[in-house]
Amino acid sequence: MSREVLAEYQKHMSLLYSAVLADALDHLGHRTSTLPHYIRPLAPHWRIVGRAVTLAMGPALQMPETPYALEMECVDQLQPGDVLVASTRNDTSCALWGELLSTACRARGAAGVVTDGLTRDVEKILRLDFPVFAAGCTPLDSKGRLEGLFINGPILIGDCMIDPGDIVFGDFDGVVVIPAELAAPALQWALAKVAGENQVRDELAAGKSVRQTFARYGIL
Repeated sequence: MSREVLAEYQKHMSLLYSAVLADALDHLGHRTSTLPHYIRPLAPHWRIVGRAVTLAMGPALQMPETPYALEMECVDQLQPGDVLVASTRNDTSCALWGELLSTACRARGAAGVVTDGLTRDVEKILRLDFPVFAAGCTPLDSKGRLEGLFINGPILIGDCMIDPGDIVFGDFDGVVVIPAELAAPALQWALAKVAGENQVRDELAAGKSVRQTFARYGIL
């Protein structure tokens, strides 16, 4: 995915929302675009859009000689506008994420973090105002409980495959992953539907029939 396409998503971020992007991908035949419903922003107003940088973690078999090695390597390579997407294979034994890694990501200009695992230091992350989307929280550290597997490879979260360079969009409804090859047409279709939904909203607010309005616009 080109930086120009990402810039268009960033430009139109105030108009976009996860639901319309999921609809766009459904329209394009990609029906596994969303992450599981339990991956939520720590603050309901947080919204993110950016380029996926992927991190794969798994249960640790023993205490590592160099704890957090792959997590640190992944964070250190982040560029402005990146979203770190971390798979723990749904491990909820401990917190993969926390305030210090959030601080490092924010300093590098990252747009946010998305993980199917847990986080901690929630109050500090909220004060930092760095968007983190996670499956929940716990005080337990990941040291000796999770180990790094690889970075910048394809990862699977729920039914959604995420490749490095895909576009990640998240808001209170959830997280949508737009494959790089569909990013441009998905944006074009989504913006057209936003315009159509605005017209439908006005007609429904004026008391027009739902059935007649849907027949006219095909939008609901």
